[in-house]
This record gives sequence, structure tokens and C-alpha cells, in this order.
Amino acid sequence: MTDRYAVFGHPVAHSKSPQIHATFGRQEGIAVDYRAIDLAPDAFLAGLEACAAEGGVGANVTLPHKETAFSVCTTLTARARRAGSVNTLLRKGDRWHGDTTDGIGLVRDLTDRHGLDLRGRRMLLIGAAATGKTCATSATSS
Repeated sequence: MTDRYAVFGHPVAHSKSPQIHATFGRQEGIAVDYRAIDLAPDAFLAGLEACAAEGGVGANVTLPHKETAFSVCTTLTARARRAGSVNTLLRKGDRWHGDTTDGIGLVRDLTDRHGLDLRGRRMLLIGAAATGKTCATSATSS
């Protein structure tokens, strides 16, 4: 059986998620159908429910749908509640469970890949998330 997933955004054609998840599925022997679905904000909810009706079991969500996705979740992780948005959806029965991995993903990237020690620091992020370009600078807290 093939699990069905999608990444929703507007625009989303630039997303590498379908290729990344297909490669991961092949490496792990998991049958995955993962698609990029571009939906304007007024079509997102209908598109999400259509995906679920077609057997979709989960989704990633990018701009501009993160806050709307948050609003349809029956259950949320604590970090999603703090953020007020979700980027990860899991279908549980006929309901959605939401999480956000944006914050922890950024922190892990900065600490693990770039070797930054963020403890006791204040940080200013300037970026354009939709383009994937972000500049981070930090200063020692006083």
C-alpha cells in the first residue's frame, strides 16, 4: 500500500519535498506518493479535505497556509500552540493533528550544521522564508 502525502503552498512549484521524500521512501523501502499542491488561500481548506478524501494521511504546509492549517487541527503540539501555526499535518481518523518544525529545525541547523552556541544569546533573524534566504546575527546577552 502506498501512503499519500503532499506539501501545500502558494507558490510551491519550487519545493524539493516531493523529490526528497521519494528518495527517502526508496532508500527505506517505503511506498510513498508525495505531491506538491499549489492552492490559493481561498482553495486551501477544500484542497486539504480533498487530499484526505483521496487517502492522504499527512501533509507539509508552507506559506501562506500555516495559520489556516493551524485552525483546522483538533490536536496540536505545545510548540504549534506557541507558534500559532503549523507546517506538519497528520490525519488521525477524520481529524487533523498539527505540529511545527520550523523553530526546532532552525535551531538544529544553526547549532549542528553551523556550530553556533545559542545559549545565553539574543538573536535577530531577517529573512524571506518563501525564498529560503535568511540572515541570522546574534549578540551576547547583557
